[in-house]
Amino acid sequence: MAGTSREATVRVAMCQTVCLAGDRSGNVARIERACEEAAAQDAQIACFPETALLGWVNDAAHQRACPIPGPDADRLCALARRFKLGLCVGLAEKEAARLYDSALLIDPEGRILLKHRKLNILTHLMTPPYTPGTEVTVVSTPWGRVGVLICADTFESAHCQALREQRAELVLVPYGWAAPEENWPGHGNELRKVVQSAARQAHAPVVGVDSVGQITCGLWCGWVFGGQSVAVDATGEVLATLADRDREVRVVDVPVDRRNSGTA
Repeated sequence: MAGTSREATVRVAMCQTVCLAGDRSGNVARIERACEEAAAQDAQIACFPETALLGWVNDAAHQRACPIPGPDADRLCALARRFKLGLCVGLAEKEAARLYDSALLIDPEGRILLKHRKLNILTHLMTPPYTPGTEVTVVSTPWGRVGVLICADTFESAHCQALREQRAELVLVPYGWAAPEENWPGHGNELRKVVQSAARQAHAPVVGVDSVGQITCGLWCGWVFGGQSVAVDATGEVLATLADRDREVRVVDVPVDRRNSGTA
């Protein structure tokens, strides 16, 4: 019927993995195992946490991070090809003297569709800090029009509204949601509220995936990444909440309105 939306679902694997700061090879192995689980459950996209290869606010990333394209991105693209799976993964990116907190959206053929650089960085947590990105981007994909933000980007209404203005139909957000141990499990409720608010402002479902582990550098050293990843629909209704402070891979059927991309 004319004027009706074109409803579809996208099978998104929420890959709440353990990230050990600086353990690049181990973190890649953990990402690989999660991809294998996601593919076995017929996921179309697997979404991972923020800076999932070297850890968040890890000073050593200034020396160890790679450019994009580069070795880290190549490893992720190879996993996408191997498992015939879309990937959204957060990783540190080095460009000349600058370090970015970035995320890639990769298609099942291993092609990079989108690179997002975190806009809302917390400059006091690492010296020198990450360099902020400059834009919010939405791209057309086999799963609809997809936008990517990173963690604290979702605190800013302007970033969520930019997704809405670009007609995003699905939003993927790698998180590094951390707090002192005594604040868990309650801190997961704050993550849920942030994800719900982002979805309502963007008018699109949001899948937010947190890591499990601990910050090992800087002012927040010892703070815990507590998981409790959240997926919500465009109204903010919760579709899934993952485990508290434990690894979990769960595939969620996310309802997507495809009227902007013209496919179903």
